[in-house]
Amino acid sequence: MQRDFEKEEAYLRAKKKLDEIVGFYWHLAIYIIVNLFLIIIIGSNLDKGESFWSIGTFATALFWGIGLAFHFFGVFGPRIFFSKAWEERKIKEYMNKDSEEIRRFE
Repeated sequence: MQRDFEKEEAYLRAKKKLDEIVGFYWHLAIYIIVNLFLIIIIGSNLDKGESFWSIGTFATALFWGIGLAFHFFGVFGPRIFFSKAWEERKIKEYMNKDSEEIRRFE
């Protein structure tokens, strides 16, 4: 019984990680498609004498890229803020809190 639970828990952790990776790749694909579209539209609507290489042309890609970088490090990088130990500690804390509330009403 315990072994089945461990297998199920390992499966759920692997599925969660896979979902995070797939989510990142969807985010990356949408980032590329949308920003290519925006840069092409902005570039084709420039007035004569306006520079294509101004910050306005690439502002969306730049700031969205910063968010994408945070997403990347959240999925593939080291867990600095919300480590596995922190997650386990919080899970135990909430489980203990729930069991205390259940015992209180029995």
